[in-house]
Order: sequence, then structure tokens, then C-alpha cells
Amino acid sequence: MTRHSGQRAEGKTILVTGANAGIGYFVAEQLAANGATVVLGCRDTAKGDVAVRAIRAQVPGAQLRCVRLDLADLSSLTATVDALDADRLDAVVLNAGVLLSGPDRRVSAQGHELMFATNHLGHFALVAHLAPILTATTNSRVITVGSFAARSERLDLTDLQSEHDYRPKRSYGRSKLAQMLFGLELDRRLHAHGADTASIVVHPGGAMDSLTPSRPPLFVRTTAQRLRGLPASVVLHGKHAAAATIVRAILDTEITGGQLWGPRVFGLRGQPHQETPHAHMTDLDTAAELWAASSELTGVDPLVRPSF
Repeated sequence: MTRHSGQRAEGKTILVTGANAGIGYFVAEQLAANGATVVLGCRDTAKGDVAVRAIRAQVPGAQLRCVRLDLADLSSLTATVDALDADRLDAVVLNAGVLLSGPDRRVSAQGHELMFATNHLGHFALVAHLAPILTATTNSRVITVGSFAARSERLDLTDLQSEHDYRPKRSYGRSKLAQMLFGLELDRRLHAHGADTASIVVHPGGAMDSLTPSRPPLFVRTTAQRLRGLPASVVLHGKHAAAATIVRAILDTEITGGQLWGPRVFGLRGQPHQETPHAHMTDLDTAAELWAASSELTGVDPLVRPSF
């Protein structure tokens, strides 16, 4: 359990996307342990309810609720925000994601490549729908969860959705790079609009199930798995440790907008620390073109209130 001394979260309401499993689950658990009211945004609310029970087993009295959130279906986001029914939102953690390995390109409800649609476009549109409540909440934060995989990728602005050359691993890395470009550009635009909402980008490093503690019935690590994973702990860590960087970015008031945070050791494991983003993550022209394309594809703009 990670409790951040001196950085408590009582009175804060925080939405975590994809909080029913993996790193998102541990972000929700750690935030609850720090006193936050946590809203778990889950595509499958039955799985979300299992996660709620698992968190309450670790954090008696945790303030939790679950809303249905399907980032791959843009038409569903209005209902999600309505179900949120909150008069303040101190942070949203853009964590949910899909990683496909099959050779066949898959598409979302709106016909967008599924990884780009879920990981980037869905979060872009979600922030647009949440912008009024976020900007009305003092010192709110948008936390974008990127990936180490984005370091080696570059966006092809002429083929954002891999229509002409689909390679699953590359498409995933590009979708995470798009998220990171968006998160950094969002902070610049929020600042230009005079908003005190901060946009911070984090990446969790390398997180393995075998290094992650059990949370039955959600996830059970066997002794054999733990032993097999021990050699990897030199360079990787568990999902609970990966979540700590995200929680730090939410609660640490000394962390400011426009920063990138990740694990200290090779960017793969260890305590959270501030990193210098690679040049391709901060390219202003690429970010502006991506923003324009994302707005056109989703029909919304995070700094213009959605009309539907």
C-alpha cells in the first residue's frame, strides 16, 4: 500500500480510466488509501465492481464508485459524464488502454483504428467533455499515462490510423506517443487560456504481473510466478510500484503542468522522478497537427465545450 505522507487527498474526487485492472487498479487503490473519492471508469462495470471490492478489502471505508466508460465508442462519452454526476473533479487519470498483437487491423464503433481510437482519441474526447468541470475546479489536474514504447516511435501524420501500413506493436507505440504529445500540448493550451488546470504526463516504466502483489479475486500471483519474476526485478517492477509515479503526479503540489515523470532507474523501475521529454514528444508543429486532426476525428475540442 502506498500512502503519500503530507500529500493527502481527502475531499478530492478523481476519475481513473481503466481502473478495474493492472496499473489503473493500483492507482485507484493508492488514491483511496490517501483519502480520495475515486471514480473507476470501466468498460465492463461488473469487472469494475470486482475491483471496488478488492480495494475495500485493502482500504476499509474507501470512497469508491464505478461508471461505465467505453473510450472506443465516442458516442457513449456524454452518458459517462452524466453518470459521473460530480460538482467538482480534482483530477482525471487517462490510463485505460488496449494493446493488440494480432495481425488484423481492428476498428472502433466510429471506424477508427482501435488502439489509436481507445488510447488517444477516446481520451482526447473525454477531456473535452470533462473540461468544464475540470477548469471550474481549483488546481485540477489531467494526468496522461504514456509509455516507454513511445520513445522509439514517430507519428506519421499522413497515416495516423495505420490504414496503409498496419503493424500492431508500432501502432500501439504511436498511439501512446500521440497521448504524450496531447498531454504536453494540453498544458500549453490550458496555460494560454488562463486556466489553472495542469496537464502532466507520466509513464509507468516496465511493469510485470510476476512482480505485482495479489489482489484476489482480481489477480492472484502464484509463488512460482513470483520466483520466476525475481531476476527481472533488477530492471523492472510491479504494477503497484508503477502506479506510484502516477499517484505522485496527482498529489504532489510541487509537480507542475507540462512536466514528464517516470521511474528513476533507466526509466523502467524505481522511485518517481522528473524526466526531460524527448524532442519528438515536444515538437510544437506535430502537436498542433495532431490536435487539429484529433478534433476533426472526434468532433470536439478539449478547450471548447462539446455541443452534443
